[in-house]
Amino acid sequence: MFGWNALSDEEVLSIMLRTGVKDFSVREVAQQLLQTSKGVGGLTTLSMKECMSVKGISYIKALELSASFELVKRVLRATVPYMNVIDHPQVLFDWLRLEIGDKHQEHFLVIYLNTQHQIIGYKTLFVGTLDRSIIHPREIFKEAIAVSSSKIMVVHNHPSGTLTPSNADIQVTKNLQEIGTLMGIPLLDHLIVSSSGYVSLRQMNMFD
Repeated sequence: MFGWNALSDEEVLSIMLRTGVKDFSVREVAQQLLQTSKGVGGLTTLSMKECMSVKGISYIKALELSASFELVKRVLRATVPYMNVIDHPQVLFDWLRLEIGDKHQEHFLVIYLNTQHQIIGYKTLFVGTLDRSIIHPREIFKEAIAVSSSKIMVVHNHPSGTLTPSNADIQVTKNLQEIGTLMGIPLLDHLIVSSSGYVSLRQMNMFD
């Protein structure tokens, strides 16, 4: 017998959906849902309304799907504590994509690390258009001291989907880098995420 890995995304989704409707098979329902989500990676970002826009998905099925998607998010969150961000970059991205990648407003999240680059805490501190004037280093480093963090990473999303750093992104990075060096809690990286990808400002050589 073949394992789950032998099944396509459409086949796995068909098993979750269980049944179709008259003149519309469960495979066709799964196909339409994957088209709506623009692939399996977008399923967890679908609202119940978007699920129900697909023929064959009732309120109850949409509720079941939403519960399944929420469980996926919780499983990923459960892997975060004490995860080494250097050794597991894909797990880090998968979590961040679900956490803030699909938000319609910019969210600025700070990740607190220990000396082994393990995550010991995280917090969304600012919501809204990213600007140097609203990113208060005081709040970022106050929390870092409270959890005995030795390094930090900062992450924010671009709702537009573009991953190109803005001038404000670069200014915020330089500001936090300078303050982190002075406080002995260096900034390890600044990531920009969307629902489909991410960039590292350190890898783009935008760190001094």
